[in-house]
Amino acid sequence: MTGIFARALGAEFANLHPRMRERLDLSVADGVGMIGHGVMDRVWRGPVFTLPFLWLGSTRHILFPERGRNIPFVIENYPYVDSYGRETVSFVRTFEFPRRRRRFDAQMLYTGDRIVDYLGTHQHLAVDLDISVRPDGGFRIRSGGFRVGARTPVPQAFAGTAHVDEWFDEESGRFRIQVAVVNRRFGPLFGYRGGFAARYVRLDSGVSGAVKPLREKVLDR
Repeated sequence: MTGIFARALGAEFANLHPRMRERLDLSVADGVGMIGHGVMDRVWRGPVFTLPFLWLGSTRHILFPERGRNIPFVIENYPYVDSYGRETVSFVRTFEFPRRRRRFDAQMLYTGDRIVDYLGTHQHLAVDLDISVRPDGGFRIRSGGFRVGARTPVPQAFAGTAHVDEWFDEESGRFRIQVAVVNRRFGPLFGYRGGFAARYVRLDSGVSGAVKPLREKVLDR
């Protein structure tokens, strides 16, 4: 079975760097997941008025208010079939701040003609993703409209647009990532940049519930 990213990118998947293809070519049929360990050089947030929004998000593993430099980081990508029979890939990111551990949870699945990202412990938000291949063989993601509970659109005035770039750095032999969430009215809200090394693991015993949402939802398009 072709993985969700290969389906979303089609022929463009072949233009990814070989290490990026390996990283994104995760499918239930192959039974392999990826764990990345690294350091975020910088984790940042927007002005003080963004704090209530970020604090609220942190209660459901959607963004958080902490910021810092040289923050240990883990990303877990595991393909599995959810309770609705949909092939899903976890994107669970853990940040080890000096006084607190923070998580940013997402589950991606391919539906219709695109990848949809469900965010949070209860999949509170759903967002369409536009994925493209960078000239250096990395990938770029730009988010579309957000929906609450997978159905109700979030007004653009209050929603953020996620800008995600990831590529393989030949010199360091590591993956590099840069993320920024920006609101067109209020400006930058949240982001991080850094790098990580990947290792691949067999999923013969299945995927732990620790990286799955507590509740799953169906997108009503």
